[in-house]
Amino acid sequence: MDQGTARVPVRKMSVENGPSRAMLDDLAVEEPLEVRLAWRERDALRERTIAITMRTPGHDRELAAGFLFGEGIVRRREDIATCEADASVARLELAAGVEVDLRSLERNFYVTSSCGVCGKASLHAVRIRRAHSTPAGPRLDARVIAAMPSVLRQAQTTFAATGGLHAAGLFDAGGALHDLREDVGRHNAVDKVIGAALLAGHLSLGQRVLLLSGRASFELVQKAAMAGVPIVAAVGAPSSLAVELARETGITLLGFVRDGRFNVYTGSQRVVGAGGE
Repeated sequence: MDQGTARVPVRKMSVENGPSRAMLDDLAVEEPLEVRLAWRERDALRERTIAITMRTPGHDRELAAGFLFGEGIVRRREDIATCEADASVARLELAAGVEVDLRSLERNFYVTSSCGVCGKASLHAVRIRRAHSTPAGPRLDARVIAAMPSVLRQAQTTFAATGGLHAAGLFDAGGALHDLREDVGRHNAVDKVIGAALLAGHLSLGQRVLLLSGRASFELVQKAAMAGVPIVAAVGAPSSLAVELARETGITLLGFVRDGRFNVYTGSQRVVGAGGE
């Protein structure tokens, strides 16, 4: 059993099959992670907690890097001196010479597993921190898009065991899955998969598709916009603000991608056969 799952005793009930049965059930682990940022200022090392997020343990370095990238604090791999994590704390130290906007750090907030933008002063503050513009990106065949959720689900090993995790996957235009991360928090899964690309030094996602296993909310589209991802597809529904942000940033946003169907909310020029908006 990996660190992302926990086994607990349960009693299985069935109205049709008689008495309950005592069994063991695998659950997705949810534990707090403290994200700390360190930087040098006037030859002194300063450090502070930026956020506490409820997450599924695993890939915590990537989560911290992706989160701080999404906040606009880190903009490229060279901005990071070190990024380490233990059981409950992930610490990222900025490279020498990287400036920190202290005003952006005044908004220490608690991030729940369902909301990644709680406490933001305004949507405008989120929109102006983009690290990458949205590229032209690839054009996708509708059949390729429709097949992606099945590929993602087959790769979700922890979800298969627990049924309780969100996933974020990066695909190419041919429908091949290049990377996948799972977490109890949908925004954490996205931070992890983007953070993995950032730490590996290849945050060049202009030809990638970000597939979400659930709904497409504003903060997930915002994270894609920060990373320059041109296409976001979601198995679930988008929110109205997610559609607004996708249109504003030039992202193709697809929703309800399941059972061989999907809706094109913005950027139909990237979907073969979708026609004009």
